[in-house]
Amino acid sequence: MANRHLSRSIVLQSLFEWDLNALERKVVHEVLDRNVTEFAPNKTDLPFMEKLLDGVMSKQPELDLVIAKAAPEWPIERISPVDRNILRLGLFELLFAERSEVPAKVAINEAIELAKQFGGDNSSRFVNGVLGAVYKEIGEPGKEEQSKRRKKDVPFDEMPIERLSGAVVYSEHEGQMYFALVHDIFGHWTLSKSKVKEEETVEQGATRALLEEIGLPVQIEAELGKNEYVATQPEVGKVRKQVHYFLAGAPYQDIQLIKKGGLDDAKWFKVAEILDLNFYEDILPIVTKAVTMLVGRGGK
Repeated sequence: MANRHLSRSIVLQSLFEWDLNALERKVVHEVLDRNVTEFAPNKTDLPFMEKLLDGVMSKQPELDLVIAKAAPEWPIERISPVDRNILRLGLFELLFAERSEVPAKVAINEAIELAKQFGGDNSSRFVNGVLGAVYKEIGEPGKEEQSKRRKKDVPFDEMPIERLSGAVVYSEHEGQMYFALVHDIFGHWTLSKSKVKEEETVEQGATRALLEEIGLPVQIEAELGKNEYVATQPEVGKVRKQVHYFLAGAPYQDIQLIKKGGLDDAKWFKVAEILDLNFYEDILPIVTKAVTMLVGRGGK
């Protein structure tokens, strides 16, 4: 059986050389081959290493942006090359790897072990802090499975509920159907949403979210569904986040990303274009339902 920790170590060494010497990507594969020959000559795990290396290099700008957001007091150039590339590797597996192949906790724990092995005295603590912050931000994937193995501090029914709402926004322009989506710092296209104020309905919260985030005045047309997940907030502990999503129409006008809140882009997309976008697993069914509903109305 292949030793995945050794494989990650070899990829890390190759990324370190790439980063330190500003190597071209094609040269990095030569570096990887050299390191594999030296440390894992049977090459049984080479496809995994190549996939991981290419993934980190291709997503490097997005990964660095996530690091900057999660550790604002540490500019990327001030982080040691070893720690910087451990974070890139760990974040890539946490955000982009197949969850069935690399569970979130495995991605974090492997990065911490690499930091202990190759980093300085405080590297593992630093890596754990950054990856832990990102893990909480994306809703602690896999947390439910772990919770089944141990008693919860607060029963699910007794957790406080935080209401959020958002919408799949569409517009028709010159015979084409367009959808307005936002892009977050974790590399996913998603839907604008906002915490619903106490005095608001969920429909009003969604309308306000779109106006505040991307400047679109929308008209709520139908309910699409509700997602719920448990998140941990430092000040209150575990919270049930209930997100209501709606279908909303809007005029086709320039989108301006006004309120960022972890977002870095907003665009209109044609229906055919959204098929290849990187969505969160719980968002894709909502978008699909909206498209199906519009097509059923005779939209094109």
